[in-house]
Amino acid sequence: MSRKDWHATEVVTTRDNREAIEYGLMEAGALGTETTEHDDDVRITGYFEHPVDQARVRKALGDALRIYSRVVGDEVDFNVSEFADRDWLAEWKNHWRPIEVGRFIVTPPWIESVPPASASGPARDRIVIAINPGMAFGTGTHETTRLCLKAIEKYFRGGSFLDVGTGAGILAIAAAKMFSDARVEACDTDADAISIAWENARLNSVSDRITFRLGTVDEQTLSADLVCANLTAPVIVELLPRLLGATCGRLIISGILDTQIGLVRARLLKLGLTTFDFDQDGEWMALVV
Repeated sequence: MSRKDWHATEVVTTRDNREAIEYGLMEAGALGTETTEHDDDVRITGYFEHPVDQARVRKALGDALRIYSRVVGDEVDFNVSEFADRDWLAEWKNHWRPIEVGRFIVTPPWIESVPPASASGPARDRIVIAINPGMAFGTGTHETTRLCLKAIEKYFRGGSFLDVGTGAGILAIAAAKMFSDARVEACDTDADAISIAWENARLNSVSDRITFRLGTVDEQTLSADLVCANLTAPVIVELLPRLLGATCGRLIISGILDTQIGLVRARLLKLGLTTFDFDQDGEWMALVV
């Protein structure tokens, strides 16, 4: 099989902007990012399958900085380069390790053993979720995913579950593996995400127990005992009435920076909701309504 060229976009930024820039590169079409830390800054490289549209990348980076409530400068400088194909899967295999969140163990499929049982409980009670790392849709390592998994373990008691913005499908798979008779639905506006989520569900032998749908929550969405929306604060604020309309029990909302919590709280109060729990992991927060 012939090798092909890849295209790289390199951005040098402050540590505070790291996640925003990584997110922006993925939104611009990067298939993956690599981050190297230096003394006072970080160098983030996004890898593209096709020649880089610099205007699109610049816009995506600016939008991402605004979403993350970072200061948007007058310009974003980056370098564009080209290099030969590499064995990405082999490199991923060298770096990804199982992630433990309460009862859940999120692990790459090539790792057959999981960490020994800890304070989370005996090994027989733990739930292993195999996820193929890759693309832009999550591998369980991000704080927002961990916050959601913690909330699912705490609040989901079976019945029905809705995962809005499913990404890699981790949260829907977690619910399906907790209760084999639960009705689980997952939606996403990205067709590639739905394809990847279904493949991960198949990998975990639960693809026949999860209904995947391209789209978002709307008036036709069946209500669920637990709804989970791991999105971004602006999207959550926009969707809140529909998310609440689809909830007949509890709603988990995550993907909120601590600097954005006031925005979400104000929206909840405007909708007449004054009681909610919250959890925090680093600068990220999740609310349970």
